[in-house]
Amino acid sequence: MKTPLSHDALTAVRKVPLFRGLEDDTLVLLVDGALERRYRRGIELFREGEPADRFYVVLDGWVKLFRESPEGHECVVGLCTGGESFAEAAMFDRLGFPVNASVAEDARLLVFTADHFLATLRQHHELALNLLANLSSMLRYLVRQLDQLTNQPTYQRLAAFIVSLCPRSAGPANVCLPCDKLLIAGWLGMKPESFSRAMARLKEVGVHCERNYVRIDDIAALREFAQAGEAAAPVGGTNGRLAAPAESNAFVSR
Repeated sequence: MKTPLSHDALTAVRKVPLFRGLEDDTLVLLVDGALERRYRRGIELFREGEPADRFYVVLDGWVKLFRESPEGHECVVGLCTGGESFAEAAMFDRLGFPVNASVAEDARLLVFTADHFLATLRQHHELALNLLANLSSMLRYLVRQLDQLTNQPTYQRLAAFIVSLCPRSAGPANVCLPCDKLLIAGWLGMKPESFSRAMARLKEVGVHCERNYVRIDDIAALREFAQAGEAAAPVGGTNGRLAAPAESNAFVSR
């Protein structure tokens, strides 16, 4: 017998961009085909090339999306956290998952099967429109990310990342880095030594890091520093953590 979703899982689903604004009956039909699962750090969710017969919503924790070179080196292409969906668009081209996915920090996920989702999609046009909007948002995000990796120095990328972890208010703040520094460095397109140098540079604007804890003297000053010379562009994720709330990892890869 299928276990009903917890109340907080249902609440979280309503905030996922893919499901935002859906009629209650459509949402109930969708989540009826979902399974709530807990995964420990390091668990592999899928491998590149495997059949894309499911997609995920992150309730809490962190999931890493990555590719591997022939030499075995990892290239991080996405970090997903609470309120984000990933892998849904991979269901449509029948070419399998384009990347690998594993749990970066203990996570609670909703698993949606492709068969149930696609059957619901055929019946409810508003869900199809949400999916198209999600893909459009993803394309815009990729353009911004490419611009950041091409034009922003490492310390500005790191500043934007830290800002995304902070509350939207001004003043001081204390935040905890959500996952391993090596993983964050890879996601921001820098080597570990570059990450350390970038963090040292941020001391000039009142950012102090000890282990995984970061103290910010003035969020507004750091935000201005991160956005100097360009429009605001978050670094990844959703819900004010790593990206703008309307974005998600629609096709698994960022």
